[in-house]
Amino acid sequence: MLQLKGNIFGGSTPISRRGFLTVGGLAPLGVSLAQVMATRQAKAEPSKQQTSAILFFMAGGPSHIDMYDRKPDQVAEVRGPFGGISTNLSGLEVCDLMPRHAGIADKLSVVRSITHNLGVHDDATHWLQTGYPLLNARQQGQQNPSQGSVVSFCRDDGRQQIPPYVCIPEDYRRHMGFYESAAFLSSRHNALNSGGDPSVGNYRAPDFSLPKDVGVSRMDSRRDLFAGLDQLHRKVTSERQFVDLDDVQQQAFELVCGTQARQAFDLSQESDSLRDRYGRHAYGQSALLARRLVEAGVSFVTINLYEKDVDWWDDHYSIEKNLRKRLPVYDQALAALIEDLADRGQTDNVLVAAFGEFGRGPRIDANAGRGHWPKAMHAVLSGGGLRSGQIVGSTTSDGGEPLDRPLKPEDLLATIYHTLGIDHQLTVPDRQNRPIPILTTGEPIRELVG
Repeated sequence: MLQLKGNIFGGSTPISRRGFLTVGGLAPLGVSLAQVMATRQAKAEPSKQQTSAILFFMAGGPSHIDMYDRKPDQVAEVRGPFGGISTNLSGLEVCDLMPRHAGIADKLSVVRSITHNLGVHDDATHWLQTGYPLLNARQQGQQNPSQGSVVSFCRDDGRQQIPPYVCIPEDYRRHMGFYESAAFLSSRHNALNSGGDPSVGNYRAPDFSLPKDVGVSRMDSRRDLFAGLDQLHRKVTSERQFVDLDDVQQQAFELVCGTQARQAFDLSQESDSLRDRYGRHAYGQSALLARRLVEAGVSFVTINLYEKDVDWWDDHYSIEKNLRKRLPVYDQALAALIEDLADRGQTDNVLVAAFGEFGRGPRIDANAGRGHWPKAMHAVLSGGGLRSGQIVGSTTSDGGEPLDRPLKPEDLLATIYHTLGIDHQLTVPDRQNRPIPILTTGEPIRELVG
Protein backbone atom coordinates (compact mmCIF):
# COMPACT_ATOMS: atom_id res chain seq x y z
CA MET A 1 0.00 0.00 0.00
CA LEU A 2 1.06 3.61 -0.46
CA GLN A 3 2.22 4.51 3.03
CA LEU A 4 1.60 8.10 4.12
CA LYS A 5 2.73 8.02 7.71
CA GLY A 6 5.80 8.49 9.82
CA ASN A 7 8.46 10.86 8.55
CA ILE A 8 8.06 10.06 4.89
CA PHE A 9 6.88 13.62 4.19
CA GLY A 10 9.48 15.35 6.30
CA GLY A 11 12.72 15.12 8.23
CA SER A 12 16.17 14.20 7.04
CA THR A 13 16.10 10.42 7.44
CA PRO A 14 16.85 8.79 4.07
CA ILE A 15 14.12 6.62 2.60
CA SER A 16 15.12 2.97 2.32
CA ARG A 17 14.72 1.12 -0.96
CA ARG A 18 12.09 -1.11 0.66
CA GLY A 19 10.31 1.91 2.05
CA PHE A 20 10.42 3.64 -1.31
CA LEU A 21 8.89 0.70 -3.12
CA THR A 22 5.85 0.70 -0.84
CA VAL A 23 4.62 3.39 -3.22
CA GLY A 24 3.91 0.53 -5.62
CA GLY A 25 0.53 -0.23 -4.04
CA LEU A 26 -1.85 2.43 -5.29
CA ALA A 27 -5.21 1.53 -3.79
CA PRO A 28 -5.63 4.84 -1.93
CA LEU A 29 -5.64 6.55 -5.31
CA GLY A 30 -8.11 4.17 -6.90
CA VAL A 31 -5.44 2.91 -9.34
CA SER A 32 -4.13 -0.65 -9.38
CA LEU A 33 -0.49 -1.57 -9.79
CA ALA A 34 -1.34 -3.50 -12.94
CA GLN A 35 -2.82 -0.34 -14.43
CA VAL A 36 0.23 1.69 -13.53
CA MET A 37 2.41 -0.94 -15.18
CA ALA A 38 0.68 -0.01 -18.42
CA THR A 39 3.46 2.53 -18.79
CA ARG A 40 6.13 -0.13 -19.04
CA GLN A 41 8.05 -0.59 -22.25
CA ALA A 42 6.46 -2.94 -24.79
CA LYS A 43 8.40 -5.14 -27.17
CA ALA A 44 7.00 -3.51 -30.28
CA GLU A 45 8.60 -0.40 -31.69
CA PRO A 46 6.67 2.74 -30.70
CA SER A 47 4.77 4.44 -33.47
CA LYS A 48 6.29 7.61 -34.83
CA GLN A 49 2.84 9.02 -35.54
CA GLN A 50 1.35 10.50 -32.43
CA THR A 51 -2.27 10.85 -33.45
CA SER A 52 -4.64 9.87 -30.64
CA ALA A 53 -8.15 8.41 -30.78
CA ILE A 54 -11.35 8.97 -28.81
CA LEU A 55 -14.01 6.32 -29.30
CA PHE A 56 -17.62 6.70 -28.23
CA PHE A 57 -18.46 3.02 -27.94
CA MET A 58 -22.25 2.90 -28.23
CA ALA A 59 -22.82 -0.46 -26.58
CA GLY A 60 -26.12 -2.14 -27.32
CA GLY A 61 -26.30 -1.21 -30.99
CA PRO A 62 -27.42 2.30 -32.02
CA SER A 63 -30.16 2.62 -34.63
CA HIS A 64 -28.59 3.72 -37.90
CA ILE A 65 -32.01 4.46 -39.40
CA ASP A 66 -32.93 6.83 -36.57
CA MET A 67 -29.60 8.65 -36.64
CA TYR A 68 -27.39 8.84 -39.75
CA ASP A 69 -29.13 6.68 -42.34
CA ARG A 70 -32.65 8.03 -42.33
CA LYS A 71 -35.36 6.73 -44.66
CA PRO A 72 -37.83 9.65 -44.70
CA ASP A 73 -39.79 8.37 -47.71
CA GLN A 74 -40.52 5.01 -46.15
CA VAL A 75 -43.58 3.93 -44.19
CA ALA A 76 -43.75 4.95 -40.53
CA GLU A 77 -42.63 1.55 -39.26
CA VAL A 78 -39.36 1.94 -41.19
CA ARG A 79 -38.64 5.66 -41.03
CA GLY A 80 -39.35 5.84 -37.31
CA PRO A 81 -41.02 8.50 -35.16
CA PHE A 82 -38.59 11.36 -35.72
CA GLY A 83 -38.22 14.11 -38.25
CA GLY A 84 -35.00 15.04 -39.98
CA ILE A 85 -32.80 18.09 -40.34
CA SER A 86 -30.42 19.01 -43.13
CA THR A 87 -26.72 19.43 -42.42
CA ASN A 88 -23.80 21.20 -44.03
CA LEU A 89 -22.73 17.87 -45.56
CA SER A 90 -24.50 17.29 -48.85
CA GLY A 91 -26.71 14.20 -48.75
CA LEU A 92 -26.69 13.86 -44.98
CA GLU A 93 -29.92 14.34 -43.08
CA VAL A 94 -29.84 13.44 -39.41
CA CYS A 95 -32.47 12.98 -36.74
CA ASP A 96 -34.02 16.23 -35.58
CA LEU A 97 -32.91 15.39 -32.04
CA MET A 98 -29.32 16.05 -33.16
CA PRO A 99 -29.45 19.72 -34.22
CA ARG A 100 -25.81 20.49 -33.45
CA HIS A 101 -24.77 18.00 -36.11
CA ALA A 102 -26.07 20.47 -38.69
CA GLY A 103 -23.00 22.66 -38.24
CA ILE A 104 -20.30 19.98 -37.86
CA ALA A 105 -21.35 17.41 -40.44
CA ASP A 106 -18.75 18.66 -42.93
CA LYS A 107 -16.12 17.54 -40.41
CA LEU A 108 -17.55 14.00 -40.33
CA SER A 109 -17.17 10.92 -42.45
CA VAL A 110 -20.28 8.76 -42.13
CA VAL A 111 -19.83 5.12 -43.11
CA ARG A 112 -23.24 3.58 -43.73
CA SER A 113 -22.42 0.16 -45.11
CA ILE A 114 -20.65 -1.85 -42.41
CA THR A 115 -22.08 -5.34 -42.24
CA HIS A 116 -21.49 -8.62 -40.41
CA ASN A 117 -23.43 -11.66 -39.28
CA LEU A 118 -23.22 -11.83 -35.48
CA GLY A 119 -26.44 -10.73 -33.82
CA VAL A 120 -25.50 -11.44 -30.18
CA HIS A 121 -24.13 -8.50 -28.17
CA ASP A 122 -21.08 -10.32 -26.84
CA ASP A 123 -20.12 -11.97 -30.12
CA ALA A 124 -20.54 -8.79 -32.13
CA THR A 125 -18.76 -6.63 -29.57
CA HIS A 126 -15.77 -8.95 -29.57
CA TRP A 127 -15.62 -8.46 -33.34
CA LEU A 128 -15.91 -4.67 -33.25
CA GLN A 129 -13.45 -4.28 -30.38
CA THR A 130 -10.80 -6.80 -31.46
CA GLY A 131 -11.31 -7.38 -35.19
CA TYR A 132 -11.99 -11.07 -34.53
CA PRO A 133 -15.46 -12.63 -34.79
CA LEU A 134 -16.20 -15.04 -31.96
CA LEU A 135 -19.21 -17.27 -31.40
CA ASN A 136 -20.36 -17.78 -27.82
CA ALA A 137 -18.02 -15.03 -26.65
CA ARG A 138 -19.56 -14.84 -23.20
CA GLN A 139 -18.71 -18.47 -22.55
CA GLN A 140 -15.29 -18.40 -24.22
CA GLY A 141 -14.14 -15.05 -22.87
CA GLN A 142 -12.05 -12.50 -24.74
CA GLN A 143 -9.62 -14.22 -27.08
CA ASN A 144 -7.80 -11.29 -28.71
CA PRO A 145 -6.61 -7.89 -27.50
CA SER A 146 -8.88 -4.91 -27.95
CA GLN A 147 -7.93 -2.07 -30.24
CA GLY A 148 -7.04 0.11 -27.24
CA SER A 149 -4.73 -2.58 -25.87
CA VAL A 150 -3.05 -3.01 -29.25
CA VAL A 151 -2.45 0.74 -29.35
CA SER A 152 -1.04 0.59 -25.82
CA PHE A 153 1.33 -2.20 -26.86
CA CYS A 154 2.55 -0.21 -29.86
CA ARG A 155 2.74 3.18 -28.17
CA ASP A 156 4.26 2.19 -24.82
CA ASP A 157 7.85 3.37 -25.10
CA GLY A 158 8.67 3.24 -21.40
CA ARG A 159 8.81 7.00 -20.97
CA GLN A 160 5.18 7.97 -20.50
CA GLN A 161 3.92 9.19 -17.15
CA ILE A 162 0.35 8.37 -18.06
CA PRO A 163 -0.94 5.10 -19.53
CA PRO A 164 -1.57 4.96 -23.30
CA TYR A 165 -5.08 3.47 -22.92
CA VAL A 166 -7.90 4.81 -20.74
CA CYS A 167 -11.59 3.92 -20.47
CA ILE A 168 -14.20 6.35 -19.15
CA PRO A 169 -15.61 5.49 -16.71
CA GLU A 170 -14.28 1.93 -16.99
CA ASP A 171 -13.88 -0.95 -19.40
CA TYR A 172 -16.70 -2.96 -17.79
CA ARG A 173 -14.80 -6.22 -18.16
CA ARG A 174 -16.01 -7.16 -14.68
CA HIS A 175 -19.62 -6.28 -15.41
CA MET A 176 -20.41 -6.71 -19.08
CA GLY A 177 -18.80 -8.31 -22.10
CA PHE A 178 -17.35 -5.20 -23.70
CA TYR A 179 -14.13 -7.08 -24.62
CA GLU A 180 -11.84 -4.12 -24.13
CA SER A 181 -9.00 -5.81 -22.26
CA ALA A 182 -5.51 -6.91 -23.33
CA ALA A 183 -6.44 -10.63 -23.56
CA PHE A 184 -3.16 -12.54 -24.08
CA LEU A 185 -1.05 -9.39 -24.01
CA SER A 186 0.38 -8.38 -20.67
CA SER A 187 -2.13 -6.94 -18.23
CA ARG A 188 -0.09 -3.75 -18.33
CA HIS A 189 -1.96 -3.06 -21.59
CA ASN A 190 -5.37 -3.14 -19.94
CA ALA A 191 -7.11 0.20 -19.75
CA LEU A 192 -6.71 2.55 -16.85
CA ASN A 193 -10.26 3.00 -15.60
CA SER A 194 -10.78 6.67 -14.98
CA GLY A 195 -14.14 7.24 -13.30
CA GLY A 196 -16.62 9.84 -14.52
CA ASP A 197 -17.74 13.32 -13.58
CA PRO A 198 -19.13 14.04 -10.08
CA SER A 199 -22.08 15.95 -11.54
CA VAL A 200 -23.53 12.98 -13.40
CA GLY A 201 -25.16 10.77 -10.83
CA ASN A 202 -23.63 7.35 -10.35
CA TYR A 203 -20.33 8.03 -12.11
CA ARG A 204 -17.22 8.37 -10.00
CA ALA A 205 -15.20 11.56 -9.97
CA PRO A 206 -12.78 11.71 -12.91
CA ASP A 207 -9.67 11.89 -10.82
CA PHE A 208 -7.66 9.69 -8.49
CA SER A 209 -10.23 9.90 -5.71
CA LEU A 210 -10.16 8.08 -2.41
CA PRO A 211 -12.22 4.90 -2.13
CA LYS A 212 -15.41 5.00 -0.12
CA ASP A 213 -13.89 3.17 2.85
CA VAL A 214 -11.22 5.86 3.35
CA GLY A 215 -12.94 8.47 5.50
CA VAL A 216 -11.95 11.83 6.85
CA SER A 217 -10.61 10.17 9.98
CA ARG A 218 -7.83 8.68 7.85
CA MET A 219 -7.31 11.59 5.47
CA ASP A 220 -8.36 15.09 6.51
CA SER A 221 -8.99 15.92 2.87
CA ARG A 222 -7.96 14.98 -0.63
CA ARG A 223 -6.09 18.28 -0.81
CA ASP A 224 -3.93 17.24 2.15
CA LEU A 225 -3.23 13.94 0.42
CA PHE A 226 -2.17 15.61 -2.80
CA ALA A 227 -0.05 18.13 -0.91
CA GLY A 228 1.63 15.21 0.80
CA LEU A 229 2.23 13.50 -2.51
CA ASP A 230 3.82 16.63 -3.91
CA GLN A 231 6.11 16.83 -0.89
CA LEU A 232 6.90 13.13 -1.17
CA HIS A 233 7.66 13.56 -4.87
CA ARG A 234 10.14 16.37 -4.20
CA LYS A 235 11.84 14.43 -1.41
CA VAL A 236 12.09 11.05 -3.10
CA THR A 237 13.26 12.25 -6.50
CA SER A 238 16.20 13.90 -4.78
CA GLU A 239 17.21 10.63 -3.13
CA ARG A 240 20.04 8.55 -4.55
CA GLN A 241 17.80 5.47 -4.43
CA PHE A 242 15.45 7.00 -7.00
CA VAL A 243 18.24 7.35 -9.53
CA ASP A 244 19.14 3.69 -9.00
CA LEU A 245 15.63 2.41 -9.72
CA ASP A 246 14.79 0.94 -13.09
CA ASP A 247 12.49 2.73 -15.52
CA VAL A 248 9.43 0.72 -14.55
CA GLN A 249 9.71 1.59 -10.88
CA GLN A 250 10.33 5.25 -11.63
CA GLN A 251 7.31 5.40 -13.92
CA ALA A 252 5.06 3.83 -11.29
CA PHE A 253 6.17 6.42 -8.78
CA GLU A 254 5.79 9.30 -11.22
CA LEU A 255 2.23 8.28 -12.07
CA VAL A 256 1.22 8.25 -8.43
CA CYS A 257 3.10 11.23 -7.09
CA GLY A 258 3.72 13.38 -10.14
CA THR A 259 1.24 16.02 -11.24
CA GLN A 260 0.71 15.19 -14.92
CA ALA A 261 -1.88 12.46 -14.47
CA ARG A 262 -3.76 14.23 -11.69
CA GLN A 263 -3.96 17.45 -13.68
CA ALA A 264 -5.22 15.61 -16.76
CA PHE A 265 -8.12 14.18 -14.77
CA ASP A 266 -9.01 17.48 -13.10
CA LEU A 267 -12.00 18.91 -14.96
CA SER A 268 -12.15 21.86 -12.58
CA GLN A 269 -9.32 23.38 -14.60
CA GLU A 270 -11.74 23.94 -17.46
CA SER A 271 -13.96 27.02 -17.56
CA ASP A 272 -17.59 26.76 -16.58
CA SER A 273 -18.58 28.00 -20.02
CA LEU A 274 -16.69 25.19 -21.75
CA ARG A 275 -18.10 22.58 -19.41
CA ASP A 276 -21.57 23.94 -20.16
CA ARG A 277 -20.82 23.80 -23.87
CA TYR A 278 -20.05 20.08 -23.60
CA GLY A 279 -23.06 19.55 -21.34
CA ARG A 280 -23.26 18.81 -17.63
CA HIS A 281 -24.12 15.18 -18.23
CA ALA A 282 -22.27 11.89 -18.59
CA TYR A 283 -21.64 12.20 -22.31
CA GLY A 284 -20.52 15.80 -22.18
CA GLN A 285 -18.16 15.61 -19.22
CA SER A 286 -16.73 12.30 -20.43
CA ALA A 287 -15.97 13.85 -23.82
CA LEU A 288 -14.27 16.82 -22.18
CA LEU A 289 -12.24 14.51 -19.97
CA ALA A 290 -11.23 12.50 -23.03
CA ARG A 291 -9.95 15.65 -24.72
CA ARG A 292 -7.87 16.49 -21.67
CA LEU A 293 -6.46 12.98 -21.58
CA VAL A 294 -5.30 12.92 -25.19
CA GLU A 295 -3.69 16.32 -24.68
CA ALA A 296 -1.83 14.83 -21.72
CA GLY A 297 -0.46 12.01 -23.86
CA VAL A 298 -3.05 9.22 -23.74
CA SER A 299 -3.19 7.49 -27.13
CA PHE A 300 -6.59 5.79 -26.98
CA VAL A 301 -9.64 6.76 -24.92
CA THR A 302 -12.85 4.75 -24.99
CA ILE A 303 -15.99 6.38 -23.62
CA ASN A 304 -18.30 3.70 -22.25
CA LEU A 305 -21.56 4.92 -20.81
CA TYR A 306 -23.97 2.37 -19.44
CA GLU A 307 -27.08 3.22 -17.50
CA LYS A 308 -30.02 1.01 -18.31
CA ASP A 309 -32.67 2.73 -20.45
CA VAL A 310 -30.54 5.88 -20.74
CA ASP A 311 -27.08 5.17 -22.17
CA TRP A 312 -27.53 1.55 -23.23
CA TRP A 313 -28.41 1.53 -26.93
CA ASP A 314 -30.26 -1.81 -26.92
CA ASP A 315 -33.63 -0.37 -27.84
CA HIS A 316 -35.92 -3.38 -28.02
CA TYR A 317 -38.63 -1.38 -26.29
CA SER A 318 -39.79 2.23 -26.35
CA ILE A 319 -37.15 3.38 -28.79
CA GLU A 320 -38.77 6.79 -29.18
CA LYS A 321 -38.72 7.49 -25.44
CA ASN A 322 -35.16 6.22 -25.11
CA LEU A 323 -33.73 8.19 -28.00
CA ARG A 324 -35.46 11.38 -26.87
CA LYS A 325 -33.33 11.11 -23.72
CA ARG A 326 -30.15 9.92 -25.33
CA LEU A 327 -29.69 11.62 -28.69
CA PRO A 328 -29.66 15.26 -27.47
CA VAL A 329 -26.85 14.63 -24.97
CA TYR A 330 -24.88 12.55 -27.48
CA ASP A 331 -25.37 15.28 -30.08
CA GLN A 332 -24.15 18.00 -27.72
CA ALA A 333 -21.11 16.06 -26.54
CA LEU A 334 -19.91 14.91 -29.95
CA ALA A 335 -20.40 18.32 -31.55
CA ALA A 336 -18.67 20.13 -28.68
CA LEU A 337 -15.70 17.77 -28.82
CA ILE A 338 -15.24 18.18 -32.55
CA GLU A 339 -15.61 21.97 -32.33
CA ASP A 340 -13.26 22.20 -29.36
CA LEU A 341 -10.58 20.14 -31.10
CA ALA A 342 -10.90 22.39 -34.15
CA ASP A 343 -10.66 25.53 -32.00
CA ARG A 344 -7.49 24.16 -30.42
CA GLY A 345 -5.91 23.21 -33.74
CA GLN A 346 -6.03 19.52 -32.84
CA THR A 347 -8.37 18.11 -35.48
CA ASP A 348 -5.69 16.29 -37.43
CA ASN A 349 -4.06 15.01 -34.24
CA VAL A 350 -7.15 13.37 -32.74
CA LEU A 351 -9.46 10.84 -34.37
CA VAL A 352 -13.00 10.88 -32.99
CA ALA A 353 -15.08 7.79 -33.71
CA ALA A 354 -18.58 6.69 -32.72
CA PHE A 355 -20.13 3.28 -33.32
CA GLY A 356 -21.61 0.25 -31.58
CA GLU A 357 -21.55 -3.48 -32.28
CA PHE A 358 -24.42 -3.55 -34.81
CA GLY A 359 -27.39 -1.56 -36.06
CA ARG A 360 -31.11 -1.93 -35.38
CA GLY A 361 -33.84 -3.64 -37.35
CA PRO A 362 -35.48 -1.94 -40.35
CA ARG A 363 -38.94 -1.97 -38.81
CA ILE A 364 -40.24 -0.82 -35.46
CA ASP A 365 -41.96 -3.87 -34.01
CA ALA A 366 -44.91 -4.55 -31.70
CA ASN A 367 -42.78 -3.65 -28.67
CA ALA A 368 -42.20 -0.14 -30.09
CA GLY A 369 -38.52 -1.01 -30.53
CA ARG A 370 -36.07 -2.30 -33.09
CA GLY A 371 -34.25 -5.63 -32.83
CA HIS A 372 -30.57 -6.45 -33.27
CA TRP A 373 -29.44 -5.99 -36.85
CA PRO A 374 -25.83 -6.85 -37.80
CA LYS A 375 -26.55 -6.77 -41.55
CA ALA A 376 -26.24 -2.98 -41.56
CA MET A 377 -24.65 -0.52 -39.17
CA HIS A 378 -22.99 2.87 -39.28
CA ALA A 379 -19.76 4.38 -37.98
CA VAL A 380 -18.92 8.06 -37.68
CA LEU A 381 -15.31 9.23 -37.96
CA SER A 382 -13.82 12.71 -37.68
CA GLY A 383 -10.32 14.13 -37.68
CA GLY A 384 -7.15 12.12 -37.32
CA GLY A 385 -6.00 13.20 -40.76
CA LEU A 386 -8.84 11.32 -42.48
CA ARG A 387 -10.74 12.83 -45.39
CA SER A 388 -13.82 14.42 -43.90
CA GLY A 389 -17.11 15.66 -45.26
CA GLN A 390 -18.29 12.53 -47.03
CA ILE A 391 -20.66 9.60 -46.87
CA VAL A 392 -19.23 6.16 -47.61
CA GLY A 393 -21.58 3.43 -48.77
CA SER A 394 -25.36 3.20 -48.71
CA THR A 395 -28.08 0.81 -47.68
CA THR A 396 -31.22 -0.51 -49.32
CA SER A 397 -34.44 1.49 -49.21
CA ASP A 398 -35.39 0.05 -45.82
CA GLY A 399 -31.87 0.22 -44.35
CA GLY A 400 -31.71 -3.56 -44.09
CA GLU A 401 -28.38 -4.24 -45.81
CA PRO A 402 -25.69 -2.52 -47.84
CA LEU A 403 -26.67 -1.37 -51.31
CA ASP A 404 -23.08 -0.61 -52.26
CA ARG A 405 -19.60 -0.59 -50.76
CA PRO A 406 -20.13 -3.30 -48.10
CA LEU A 407 -17.46 -3.09 -45.43
CA LYS A 408 -16.51 -5.33 -42.51
CA PRO A 409 -15.58 -4.50 -38.93
CA GLU A 410 -11.98 -5.31 -39.83
CA ASP A 411 -12.00 -2.49 -42.40
CA LEU A 412 -13.14 -0.07 -39.72
CA LEU A 413 -10.42 -1.16 -37.29
CA ALA A 414 -7.78 -1.10 -40.03
CA THR A 415 -8.77 2.52 -40.67
CA ILE A 416 -8.43 3.39 -36.99
CA TYR A 417 -5.01 1.75 -36.79
CA HIS A 418 -3.96 3.60 -39.93
CA THR A 419 -4.76 6.98 -38.38
CA LEU A 420 -2.61 6.04 -35.37
CA GLY A 421 0.35 5.08 -37.54
CA ILE A 422 -0.02 1.37 -36.78
CA ASP A 423 0.38 -1.17 -39.57
CA HIS A 424 -2.86 -3.17 -39.67
CA GLN A 425 -0.80 -6.22 -40.67
CA LEU A 426 1.23 -6.03 -37.47
CA THR A 427 1.57 -9.11 -35.29
CA VAL A 428 1.74 -9.15 -31.50
CA PRO A 429 3.08 -11.98 -29.32
CA ASP A 430 0.75 -14.30 -27.46
CA ARG A 431 1.65 -15.94 -24.15
CA GLN A 432 3.82 -18.48 -25.95
CA ASN A 433 5.49 -15.64 -27.88
CA ARG A 434 3.86 -16.72 -31.14
CA PRO A 435 3.07 -13.92 -33.61
CA ILE A 436 -0.67 -13.21 -33.78
CA PRO A 437 -2.00 -10.74 -36.39
CA ILE A 438 -3.91 -7.81 -34.92
CA LEU A 439 -6.23 -8.28 -37.93
CA THR A 440 -6.43 -11.28 -40.24
CA THR A 441 -8.29 -9.36 -42.94
CA GLY A 442 -9.49 -5.85 -43.71
CA GLU A 443 -7.97 -2.75 -45.28
CA PRO A 444 -8.15 0.95 -44.40
CA ILE A 445 -11.23 2.46 -46.06
CA ARG A 446 -9.79 3.98 -49.22
CA GLU A 447 -12.26 6.87 -49.42
CA LEU A 448 -11.02 8.03 -46.01
CA VAL A 449 -7.27 7.46 -46.30
CA GLY A 450 -6.51 7.48 -50.02
